[in-house]
Amino acid sequence: MRKTTLVLALVMAWIFAAALPAGAVPGDDPSWSGDYSLMRFAASKTGTSAAASQREPDFSDVYTFATDCTAGECVASVVAGPPPANESLQNRPIEYVWDGTSWVHTYDWVWDCYKGEGVPKDYNDARSVAYYTPKPDGSFEGVWTTTIYGGYCDGTVVVNVAAYPVPPIPALPPIFGSS
Repeated sequence: MRKTTLVLALVMAWIFAAALPAGAVPGDDPSWSGDYSLMRFAASKTGTSAAASQREPDFSDVYTFATDCTAGECVASVVAGPPPANESLQNRPIEYVWDGTSWVHTYDWVWDCYKGEGVPKDYNDARSVAYYTPKPDGSFEGVWTTTIYGGYCDGTVVVNVAAYPVPPIPALPPIFGSS
């Protein structure tokens, strides 16, 4: 009986620990801080929009995140990284809010819809929601869904996403006996 109870307790502890975000300890606030390479798997995007079937390569950029868990919620903010290419996204904060399971970024913007070579783009309102869920290895994976309202690209575009920690650059040893 004691062995059964011990085994059951160990299995339950293992399941509980596996459900925690990477690096989390029971009672700790979640954290997404440091340098991460955000990968967007655009080559395999799906959805109902004409934009979902347009060819596009996967792409990534490195961003620095800082987490603040004051004011009753945890927010991971992008504090460094390249600016968004789309003008409607520039000069505004990029923040992910912890929902208990994932980091979520919801934002409204203007989609610039490509309609072909030499054809003027459509510009339509859009809303995106990106979810990044922590994995035990310290990375994150999720989905970025955009709903485009009207025009040639009306519909949804769904892109799988991931974020990988960028290891710090190791310090180089002194050169020629310098210290």
